[in-house]
Amino acid sequence: MPDYAIREFTIEYYDEAFSLWKDLEGISLSGADSFEGIQSYLLRNPGLSFIALKDERLIGTILCGHDGRRGYIHHLAVSKEFQKMGIGRALAKKSLGAIKAIGIQKCHLFVVSENFHAQKFWEQTGWLKREDIIIMSYNL
Repeated sequence: MPDYAIREFTIEYYDEAFSLWKDLEGISLSGADSFEGIQSYLLRNPGLSFIALKDERLIGTILCGHDGRRGYIHHLAVSKEFQKMGIGRALAKKSLGAIKAIGIQKCHLFVVSENFHAQKFWEQTGWLKREDIIIMSYNL
């Protein structure tokens, strides 16, 4: 039995989550990660994003959403002192189960190209690295 709890990510946990994201290498933050941006994301995608808590301290996060046909995962993060304990896997499983339950059959995620630790994690959990697409962005 794990000694941590997984709960839905609500905006009340934003400050702790943002602090965790800032402290970890390999997490790329932007204006979309502002309080308002995350609040909008959580409201648009209820019940899909989660946090891990140990003794009421936030130790992990995962953001998950969809566009109606594909799911997307962002910011799977686990505090350094709690990595390699299955928390990341548990958070991913929870979000993937929730998104599958609403009928989404495929999910994508984004990993910073230099974040080899994250790439290895995702590959070990069954994700396939795509070499056939390029992501392009446009700032509005």
